[in-house]
Amino acid sequence: MSGFRRGVRLGVDVGKARVGVARCDPDGMLAVPVETVPRDERSIARLVELAAEYAAMEFVVGLPLNMRGEDTASTADAREFAARLLAAQEAPVRLVDERLSTVTAHSALRQSGRSQKGSRNIVDQVAAVVLLQHAIDSEKRTGAAAGIPAGLPEE
Repeated sequence: MSGFRRGVRLGVDVGKARVGVARCDPDGMLAVPVETVPRDERSIARLVELAAEYAAMEFVVGLPLNMRGEDTASTADAREFAARLLAAQEAPVRLVDERLSTVTAHSALRQSGRSQKGSRNIVDQVAAVVLLQHAIDSEKRTGAAAGIPAGLPEE
């Protein structure tokens, strides 16, 4: 675990209607679901509350690129959400490629016997777990924080 920065991180899966939230322990052993936040004028405030509650050192926000790694309409939405989150509190916000996190989440829920309709309220949390676990594993493997800092101009 040479280059791993110790501390709780919150994973955020930004959707049009809901925002899935996950967290990891300070050693980054395991990402777990926290809650699904309605996507409205209170969503940023709720994430700030959760960061305080869990003493989070950082937010990891999923960046939904297409399969070729290009931006989509959802990518711009996630970048804007991350910038608003960054402006609302002190912790750094990193944008991490989340390709397939929602697909992986649906697949995991199906394998656990949940229907698509029955898992709607938790799939966003599971997607946040998938992207956060990916970010943690990547940092442990490479010694560098996953993704890119939010708020930087786009290339």
